[in-house]
Amino acid sequence: MIDIDPPGFQPPRPIAGEDGNRRTVLYGDYTVFSVFQPVFSVSHRRAIGYHASLRARDAQGDPVPSHEVFTQAARRGDLLELGRLAESLHLGNFQVFDSRDEWLFLSLHPAALLDTVYGDVLLTNLKTLGLSPQRVVLEVPEQAGGDTPRFGAIVESLRKAGFLIALGGFGAKHSNIDRVWHLHPDIVTLDRGILAQASEHSYLERVLPGLVSLLHESGQLVLMGGLSTEREALIALECNVDFVQGQYFAGPGIDPVEPLAAAVCMDQLSDALQLRVAERERTLAARLAPYVAALELASELAANGQSIAQAAGELLALPDTARCFLLDAAGRQVGDNVLPGGDVSPRAKRFRPLLHSEGASWARRPYFIEAMRAPGQTHITAPYLSINEAHLCVTASIAAPTAHGMQVLCVDINWQAS
Repeated sequence: MIDIDPPGFQPPRPIAGEDGNRRTVLYGDYTVFSVFQPVFSVSHRRAIGYHASLRARDAQGDPVPSHEVFTQAARRGDLLELGRLAESLHLGNFQVFDSRDEWLFLSLHPAALLDTVYGDVLLTNLKTLGLSPQRVVLEVPEQAGGDTPRFGAIVESLRKAGFLIALGGFGAKHSNIDRVWHLHPDIVTLDRGILAQASEHSYLERVLPGLVSLLHESGQLVLMGGLSTEREALIALECNVDFVQGQYFAGPGIDPVEPLAAAVCMDQLSDALQLRVAERERTLAARLAPYVAALELASELAANGQSIAQAAGELLALPDTARCFLLDAAGRQVGDNVLPGGDVSPRAKRFRPLLHSEGASWARRPYFIEAMRAPGQTHITAPYLSINEAHLCVTASIAAPTAHGMQVLCVDINWQAS
């Protein structure tokens, strides 16, 4: 139903209020107040900040979705005034916290960021409250502002004023790494949708650590929020994110959490993660054991003069062997790939220009580098995209002296996601 004001009706103006020692905003029959959800550092095992958000209740004290209040304010022309009061509300209530170190995370509306006086007003409010801008993390929506010079200049001016900048919702819709490089945020918050997809698809879960690593190498700390289950929390820890947030650890509240509120939970997660990794490694070792044994036998036979096709017969008969190939001491491939049964898979035929590899240089590949570092030992790569067929594989390799000098025998093993 559309709320239509009667003739002569004067809409309520948002005004500051108080509830005990906490600040509120009064808007007609609504009371709007702050809640704070802690952000935890995985390494420190404690809260290092709080993300402020709004809650509302009606005249009877019953909860009301806060967006309904702001929708009404927008229709009546009070949105900007209500938004500024809400921000002051968060700052004032955060000041009540008995703390000197934690950050306050504030989610910014794109319109606020394009307001050239926004930063000055915020700095004035902070000075009044005795809070340093270094205590405030301004979270910029990933889709806000486009790539306009003006938007980038405003964000940079806020950073120079002392605020930390967080890029929120990274990975949603049309996100790209250029956005990170352009804005240089201090913290990147991964979009909740990435986590949801990783929880459902194992191959996406394997990609996440690489994404986090890329952000780290770009100079950003990484926060993963919306964690509500142990599985999601374990994914976050295994991705090596810096900060976590979500109902699994602690929900929004009006008071700060106890200093060790998450310590026990973090320790339990770390233990569970160790067990998870150990179980995965046992499963991996069992799956690869026949390939390792067959590769070591093939290397010995090849060193005694047999051709690769002869020496690798047992290896080529294993179900997931994609190809065997031999490298010289410089990492150049000796001869072409040796395929199981001499056949080419239908997928490989689509990548025919990449099939023949005689003379190719694989000197930069980990399977060559690691094998040459420790001859006689079998080395196995992490899953990666094979250039031969453009699908996931792992490569096992072993270096051994031969009549032609040190050579590295390799086998690609198909590793498609289950």
